[in-house]
Amino acid sequence: MKHTSDNGHVSNLFYRVLLGTRWLGPKSTCRSFGNTREKNTISHIYVINLDRQTRRWQRTQRELRRIKDESRTPLANMTDRFSAIDAAAFTSIPSSPDLHPEYSLSDQLFVEPAPLLQFGEANSKHVVKMTRQEIAIAMSHIQVWKEIASSEHSYTLILEDDVYFCRGFARELDSVWLELTETYGQQDAFDVLYLSYEESKSGVEKHDVSKRLYRPLRGLWFLSGYVLSRRGANALLKLLPVRGPVDLWLNRQFQSLDVFATSRPIINQRSDGGSNNSYSILPVLSKVGVISEESPSLFKSKLLRKPVFAVGVKGTGVTSLAMALSMLGYRCCSDIKELPEVEHRNLFSLRRPRIFDAYCNIEVLGRKELTKLASLHKDACFIVTVNEPCELDFCNSDRLLPQIDGQGISDTHVAHRDVIAALMQLTDNVLVLSSSESNKWEVLCKFLECEVPICEYPDIDDRKPRRLASTGNCVGQEQSRIQFLTRDESPWIIPATSCWNGIHFEEPENRAGKRTSKRNFIKDDFRQFDNRSWRLLSETFPSNLALFEPDNFSVGQRAGAMLTVKREAVGVRSFTSASIGSRSSFLYGTFTAEIRPANTRGLITGVFLHRNSPRQEIDIEFLGKDTSKLLVNVYYNPGTDGSRYDYGYRGTPAIVDLGFDASRDFHRYTIEWSEHSIRWLVDETQVHVRRNWNPSPIPQLPLHFFVNLWPSRSEELAGKLDERTLPATTEIKSIEIKS
Repeated sequence: MKHTSDNGHVSNLFYRVLLGTRWLGPKSTCRSFGNTREKNTISHIYVINLDRQTRRWQRTQRELRRIKDESRTPLANMTDRFSAIDAAAFTSIPSSPDLHPEYSLSDQLFVEPAPLLQFGEANSKHVVKMTRQEIAIAMSHIQVWKEIASSEHSYTLILEDDVYFCRGFARELDSVWLELTETYGQQDAFDVLYLSYEESKSGVEKHDVSKRLYRPLRGLWFLSGYVLSRRGANALLKLLPVRGPVDLWLNRQFQSLDVFATSRPIINQRSDGGSNNSYSILPVLSKVGVISEESPSLFKSKLLRKPVFAVGVKGTGVTSLAMALSMLGYRCCSDIKELPEVEHRNLFSLRRPRIFDAYCNIEVLGRKELTKLASLHKDACFIVTVNEPCELDFCNSDRLLPQIDGQGISDTHVAHRDVIAALMQLTDNVLVLSSSESNKWEVLCKFLECEVPICEYPDIDDRKPRRLASTGNCVGQEQSRIQFLTRDESPWIIPATSCWNGIHFEEPENRAGKRTSKRNFIKDDFRQFDNRSWRLLSETFPSNLALFEPDNFSVGQRAGAMLTVKREAVGVRSFTSASIGSRSSFLYGTFTAEIRPANTRGLITGVFLHRNSPRQEIDIEFLGKDTSKLLVNVYYNPGTDGSRYDYGYRGTPAIVDLGFDASRDFHRYTIEWSEHSIRWLVDETQVHVRRNWNPSPIPQLPLHFFVNLWPSRSEELAGKLDERTLPATTEIKSIEIKS
């Protein structure tokens, strides 16, 4: 698994200069390469490269021109570019008899053992689904193997497009090649020869052959640079299907293949190009406790074309477009009748700063307003969603004029024609996006000059523009009992400002959960455990010092239920605790827990709603160092179910002063979650409220409900844990859910 980061322009420039020093002096000659097929040399090279990554291909070509073969011909002359399968082009996960897109945790642990993990039956059967990127990478390598198996080349070097040759590459490969061909024969000396790899953290299990070579048994990551013989390609194809990430799967095949590796990597992966790969195993390793420390996952803000204005009538995909813009990193105001007054004023008077940088499906922005905005914002981009392919052909004509005859054009097109025509007379930055377009991401991202996300384009029913309850003027929220803490920095969190109080929509009098209470209603006093409604967790997460164990949850007690933290070594953790979660997920509702939290320093009691892919969360937390206060929090990431947007580690936290010690008695703590707002209540009294974009959007996807107790790694957050105070408990008297 590869983890790369962009360390900034200056460090990247220094890195590139340093790499350039490898080629000071004459060009290298590597006699292991030759274009005469009768001789046992590497006679062909494939570079796996995405069509949209032209700069990487050009950079790899420069590398290959620096080294010459035995006839003094640059290696670039024997190189073919292989068009990589692009995960960004998937409209759905492809099926292929060559690839099984699931694997188990035991496969991962075969390559990367975790000695402290208590590896029981449940873990061994843990199914992991490959990400789109992993599927695309595996399919690309398989296709290259097929090309090699049917070729006339005895040996082929396969490179991914983010590699460079290490200093001394030619000399070391020549020594290895001579040893292999003299020792193991001129023909078919091996199946696979690793030139680029990374050892697993526990090291490589291997048999040393010489000081230059070894035979790996397991423990090699990456397939970014390896030599494959024609015999080896055929052997790999017979072992299909690939199960799991291709580098992981290949470790499982070492016993069936003739595999060698150089004693050290002589080809490496560059660290200045960044990576948008996504690793399916990381969430699983976090849950089972293998990962104890995790770097914050932060959205990398890109330089985007701004502002963006998008319009479209219902049924043309305009609400899906709003979510797509958000997923690209735009702070998108959408699906409303009129703009908040402060934003309208700043937008039309060019006052700074604006809150948003994209505006989608805003009813007040008609032809007159949009043409004025085109004049005011010269770099603005305009997108119009339409419904039928014929509309797209019409609207994308060289220059659309108002007097063009509308005969034969649909009603939807007529509604947009004047807007499009007026805009096209003012600017070239107009995109007409058809709902029937098969690859909307590609069209949209080409227009906005940004990278295509590796996830499905959102498919959301168009929303009718909503009416504001107020104009959003600078009306300060009552904050006398609220302490706002440091927030994540992301496109979906508005920085604190005295002139912004969110977007306040009109809501029906019957609030969250009441109008649909007949659909989902749970009331449990935990006299016994209801397996139909609840599940007990057996997992953890990096900042949790404990492993959740079902035995640490008990029912039928005086209070109802108890969650207990114990000092108990369980391999990956030194403590155990408990977490209970709902089997059902809920979209909006009222969630009440009557509890008495633990007041032990270092412990956190959580009452919250949560989901991943994308991560969204609404929190109540009691910090053991001071249970007279309540921490409320919201995590928001954009996308629809399955979008792997799981950024942020702080969220948007705030501390509420309760005015009493919550650990002394039972109180009712409620999260009231609606489409437009979140209210936190204590004993039926509101203590905090957040509206849309104050400071983040309201989570809009189904969430599961949880209550847990856990010792935190963060002493700053919860205080320092004193093990002598354990065991400690949180008591649950009842839980009530209306959704």
